[in-house]
Amino acid sequence: MRILHHARIRTLNSHQPFAAALAVENGRILAVGSNKDVLALANRNTQIEDLHGQTVWPGLTDAHLHLEAYAASLDRVDCETATLAECLGRIAERARVTPDGAWILGHGFDQNQWQGGYGTAGDLDAAAGDRPVYITAKSLHAGWANSAALRMAGVDRDTPEIEGGQIQRDRNGVPTGILLENAVRFVERILPAPDEVAVAAAIERAQEKLWSMGLTGVHDNDRRRCFQALQQLDQQGRLRLRVVKNLPFDQLAEAVAVGLRSGFGGDFLRIGSIKMFADGALGPQTAAMLQPYQYSANTGVLQLDAGQVFEAGEQAVRSGLSLAIHAIGDCANHEVLAGYEMLRAYERQNHLAHLRHRIEHVQILAPGDLHRLTDLDLVASVQPIHATSDMDTADRHLGSRTQYAYAYRTLLEAGTRLAFGSDAPVESPNPFLGLHAAVNRTRPSGYPGAEGWRPEQRISLEAALAAYTTGPAFAAGRERELGQLMPDFYADLIVLAEDPFDLPPQSLHNRLPAATMVGGEWVFRH
Repeated sequence: MRILHHARIRTLNSHQPFAAALAVENGRILAVGSNKDVLALANRNTQIEDLHGQTVWPGLTDAHLHLEAYAASLDRVDCETATLAECLGRIAERARVTPDGAWILGHGFDQNQWQGGYGTAGDLDAAAGDRPVYITAKSLHAGWANSAALRMAGVDRDTPEIEGGQIQRDRNGVPTGILLENAVRFVERILPAPDEVAVAAAIERAQEKLWSMGLTGVHDNDRRRCFQALQQLDQQGRLRLRVVKNLPFDQLAEAVAVGLRSGFGGDFLRIGSIKMFADGALGPQTAAMLQPYQYSANTGVLQLDAGQVFEAGEQAVRSGLSLAIHAIGDCANHEVLAGYEMLRAYERQNHLAHLRHRIEHVQILAPGDLHRLTDLDLVASVQPIHATSDMDTADRHLGSRTQYAYAYRTLLEAGTRLAFGSDAPVESPNPFLGLHAAVNRTRPSGYPGAEGWRPEQRISLEAALAAYTTGPAFAAGRERELGQLMPDFYADLIVLAEDPFDLPPQSLHNRLPAATMVGGEWVFRH
């Protein structure tokens, strides 16, 4: 048994919201209460730890990230820079220590932040010479390749477009080096592929960074290789992060054939939902909109309509698999909601389980759709850090329609259950940056001002904390064992030197845990 006492414990259990001590046994919480009552349970083998008044929260969960991609990004060139020149400088610096012929990989460029927009293959050539270079966009919906990489991928003026993607070309039809949406596959399919062992090692290193940020669980959206690596880690007892593993739509038939169900798995690895894409992203203007983007005739790229959502969902729900659908633009969200409405009716008519379907991102909603997630009992899996990262781009592309964008308070007031995440490596997985964005609607610098961007959508710290704890637990079907600190729940928790509820909300981005516990064992201590 282990006892933590003399603490300020925020349990998130409405029947006992605060406590001073808790006891842990066999990875789960045995008791929560006063110092006197919990210490009375101690025996001669009990480890007793005085927390000296520090704050304890339930462990936090990132409800949407890409675990393999995040792990890989830790070794890639950081291309999230204020200027194109700074990005190219970092590529040149990496090139100086990269052997001839070896790939240079980077992540994080955002052309919306650069004067003049996208760079070109020629820019990368000048920085890296003949070494092949490939950089993924911050949004993960675009890639940037140099001439060597394009040659190796067989991309030239005669290359036909790929369905659902676009090769950006100059006025002469020559590829510029920018690949949008599915066109990234031209290069990504020839990249040196790490094997399962290498991916597992990278994820194991990444989980240490996630623990240091206060994360004890994640909902992952990467593909088969990541799932294999996670299974390897779990079987070897090396996975100490609670992972909900979403599966790609193109493997739905295989999942159904072997009888997988949402929620199947063990303590640390469980099956989540079938992941689908209804549109692209806001930055490259591939998010599907009901009306064109500002100063453009473009309405984005719709990849799923309501009928296709229902068709896929019908197959999934018969096997007990829920759906998690990426939808950013108001058109995409409208179609997904219409598809889910048909799917809910199908579940009722056929006496099937009322599954915990989700929409991932929910960035822009039409006014008439603001209440429909609640009506259909859907989880809004959203990333508050996107709101403050994207606000200038959203204003530029959407104008007044941003009043219905990243509308977390409106969704909460309508009764929608929120599950917060980061979309890492699109953004940092640090949940305290997400809490800061949700509560303040500003960047850590304070931009765009004290009131924040669209301040009517700010939410309380209490609601934001729930969206990192009880919200993801509910989405995963684990609300009776995760997300709160109460008897029989897993002993997943973080210790904070100061209680963020007692501090100015503008300081939330500076918080980090002093310690993180998973299953009753300390996995991180500062």
